[in-house]
Amino acid sequence: MRITATGQVIQRQPTTETQLNVTVLFTSVEGTMAALRSAGALASKLGGRITIVVPEVVPYHLPINKPPVLHDWNEKRFRVLAAESSVETSVRFYLCRDEDEMLARRLKPHSLVVLGAKKHWWPTRESRLAKRLRGLGHEVILAETE
Repeated sequence: MRITATGQVIQRQPTTETQLNVTVLFTSVEGTMAALRSAGALASKLGGRITIVVPEVVPYHLPINKPPVLHDWNEKRFRVLAAESSVETSVRFYLCRDEDEMLARRLKPHSLVVLGAKKHWWPTRESRLAKRLRGLGHEVILAETE
């Protein structure tokens, strides 16, 4: 709320920057679906929104703007996933050479990140990624897949 020089009270509409953002990091189709279910429940209870982050790692032998998987096909697939969500959901694609470096630069400090992963007694790719993200100061939730 802000008061002008004439004493008029102006109500400020909530901005999306103050709204809770739950980041779902794409790991696999099955894992991302589990993460979306968990993130959807969390975001709907807390009045938040979901951002699906899809890192597309491009090998060094290819130009950075020429990923090995057709971008249009991937984009269409993830837009369908986002449309099925019960809360506001957006999808962000990032072409990169190194997934960790991209996440360090693109995630806001202290982000809430949800990863889908199978539960194993040995460290998985997703559990190691969660550990690295926690090391960067993010809050990470591992959503178990069936």
